Amino acid sequence: MANNYSPPQQKTQNAGRMILLLLLLVLAGVLIYRKYWGNSGSYTNIPKEFQLTYKPADFEVSVDPEDALAIMNNPQRYRREFDEMVYSINMSILKHVTDRMGLDESVKARLKDEYEKHHSYLKNLYYNDFIALQDSTSAIYQAWYDNQSANSVEVLNQVAAKYTCFLVTHVITSLVKTNEAGSIYAKGQSVDTPCGIAITEALQPMLKRMEERAAIEDFGRSRGILQEKVERAVAELATMEVRDKKGINKQLQTKIWGFSVSSSDIEITAISILKVGFRLNDYFDVTLNAKSGTVTVTLPEPQVLSHEVYPKIDKLDIGWLREVKGVNLNQSFNILREEFRRDALESDIMEKAKSQATELMDTMFGPMISSMNKRYKLKVRFRETSLQPEEEGEEGPTIRREEKEEEQALDS
Repeated sequence: MANNYSPPQQKTQNAGRMILLLLLLVLAGVLIYRKYWGNSGSYTNIPKEFQLTYKPADFEVSVDPEDALAIMNNPQRYRREFDEMVYSINMSILKHVTDRMGLDESVKARLKDEYEKHHSYLKNLYYNDFIALQDSTSAIYQAWYDNQSANSVEVLNQVAAKYTCFLVTHVITSLVKTNEAGSIYAKGQSVDTPCGIAITEALQPMLKRMEERAAIEDFGRSRGILQEKVERAVAELATMEVRDKKGINKQLQTKIWGFSVSSSDIEITAISILKVGFRLNDYFDVTLNAKSGTVTVTLPEPQVLSHEVYPKIDKLDIGWLREVKGVNLNQSFNILREEFRRDALESDIMEKAKSQATELMDTMFGPMISSMNKRYKLKVRFRETSLQPEEEGEEGPTIRREEKEEEQALDS
């Protein structure tokens, strides 16, 4: 009689072959389905109004890098030119995106009107963010460390990166029809999102050209700074002083096949003495209103009057491969200086300067006001000036000052 017994190992192998065969059949079925019946979502079945064919295009910007750097290094003075620069940059980016997306000329004709719907508030956002990120009172320090124009380009990069995608998305979706999900379908050369095109093909190359120009200008400016001794009259009222200490450590290693064969250690510490107060030669005014019995002292907004940084190299351990030659010590010094200023400006030092100035004005003018009339009281106001060019004369643009005043009342 025949024996039909199969060992367990053979049964397991047979089951494995059956599972593998089943998987191959399922995969073949999926491939056949996708080839003959899976084209319902293909590009050719999408409505024509949702289809775009991307085309090659060269980015052209109408902003001259040299002029842009001059504007960014002094945005308060050249506010009108700053707004025009923002307009030109954004329009150039949008025009490049529409060229790459292959939009019709009739659609491109609407581009200017669509952008101008956003420019009125965007120019203020760009300017306010730029001023907030750029410490204009540190211009001479930035120039000394070969970093003034480069710092301006870096600030523009941060601000533009914040708003470019927002702008491009809103303008393009108003020009191009999308499906219910807000999507478009594209084919052609180097297909990317409108935001991706704006950032990688327009904004970054433009900033790269500005960085190259900034490096040249910073080098020349640092060599020419203070070639002659400068003396000028100042009228300043310093009310707060901040002293701080910081350090920076760098370790450079040379590795071969993942193993460190040489290392260099650098430790730099610095102390900072920063004074905040008021430039009285910018604005200072005392007025008397006999009818209301008020003596008003108006001061400018507080700012950094002086900043002294004293760096010291605490440790300089150079390895036998001399990695330290690649370290820019000036850059390390400037990083420390920027950190000192950033910490001070982000604190409440400006408000403390105002409070101290108010007390000082009361000490100086209080007895005199009381001797004039017992009912008189003292008010201290702080005036913020925004420099805007209005007309250009022989000596440069005429400045219009806009006021934003704060009052602090004191009874004398």
